[in-house]
Amino acid sequence: MEFGIVAALCVFVVIIAIGVPLGWGFLSSTIVGLWGLNQSLGFIAGTFYHSINNYILMGIAFFIFAGALIAQAGLAERIVRFSYALVGNLRGGLIVVAIIASVIMGALTGSSLPVISALIPLLVPQLEKYGYNRTYTTSVLCSCSFLGYLIPPSVPAMIYCLIAQQSVAAMFLATVFPGLLLAGGYMIVNYFICPKYIDESKAPPLMEAALRRKERLVATWSALPALGAPAIILAGIYGGFFTPNEAGAIGVVYCLIVGFLVYRDLTPKRFWTAILTSVLTVGMINLMIATGTVFTRLLIREGVAQTVAAFILGMFESKVMILIMMNIFLLILGMFIDGAPIMILAVPIILPLIRQLDVNLIQLGAIVIVNIGLGVVTPPFAISMFVGARLADVKYIELIKPMMLFFILVGIPVLLLTTFVPALSCWLPSVMLGVEMVGPW
Repeated sequence: MEFGIVAALCVFVVIIAIGVPLGWGFLSSTIVGLWGLNQSLGFIAGTFYHSINNYILMGIAFFIFAGALIAQAGLAERIVRFSYALVGNLRGGLIVVAIIASVIMGALTGSSLPVISALIPLLVPQLEKYGYNRTYTTSVLCSCSFLGYLIPPSVPAMIYCLIAQQSVAAMFLATVFPGLLLAGGYMIVNYFICPKYIDESKAPPLMEAALRRKERLVATWSALPALGAPAIILAGIYGGFFTPNEAGAIGVVYCLIVGFLVYRDLTPKRFWTAILTSVLTVGMINLMIATGTVFTRLLIREGVAQTVAAFILGMFESKVMILIMMNIFLLILGMFIDGAPIMILAVPIILPLIRQLDVNLIQLGAIVIVNIGLGVVTPPFAISMFVGARLADVKYIELIKPMMLFFILVGIPVLLLTTFVPALSCWLPSVMLGVEMVGPW
């Protein structure tokens, strides 16, 4: 490997270690690499422009704005009430409420931080009054926060499609079953471990059957406008009425109508907050995609991807072992780097290897997104844990034990199923889109 590439990789590692924003880290590493290779910096400008001259980025921006509007429009309270009406009477039911609310909010926002920001202040104090341990409730909400990566519409899925040139509609469908498996697994684990975290003397009284039926009807009616957002978006995409980009724009208009005219919780101040949050998020993503693409294309042009593929294929003859090592590599990256930079950096490098293994690229997308979702909730760098601990006023270190239970008992098994059972991610796109995707494993 040439000196310039070694220098670029060393600079990148140092930048991660000292905490420089990764967008500038990608750019700095590229400049050092080009300098070490005695090549023109003109490579940066052309690649930078072409990487963001892509229609998928417009759809990403629309979905981010729609998610920000939803986070500011008072939907969380109605979703929690709807979830409680469904499962509130089960053992550990209020934690199940938190899980279901996380799934719905995640589907609406497509990101982890809005879920935590909306639900922790709403649920943690209330559940504490009902005898639920504050740390345990926070750990569950943090563990569930990334489910929005898997339940469509999903911003990480769109970023993957931008990098790997795959169908957005197929990628949205590929992560549905892994996401539902994770949510169901969390509920099962909660059922068995929640008694040690609950003071039964403070538990709320059970509703009578007649009152429960009435509350379900009222809560469902109240939540229908909120639940309509993903329904309209997905029905439009898979019904052929509009493209994913158009779906994002329609989602924004729908959220504005619901926020301003139906719930009337979206005030001008909250609207401005949603705009500001969206602009900052879109700017950050565009910068990372552009500079990350420049860096990875330099690595690919200099043969790093082919070298990595040849090295791994030479080290492991078993396809199973290669895929396990790929997952370990992605999980380790997730412990230190956020999700989008992992995809921008790792996917172009592992694509040559995956093509030689005859793994469907839609399945690869599901594997990568499950990995980066688990990385968001894995110490030491787990942004959801940092934010959750601050919002709930609990110690970061206290969240690790209960979160690791969910990670080991649910996260790892679902990741392995996604990796070694192609039908889990490919069957639904095959059925819905009429294209055969489940090839030989």
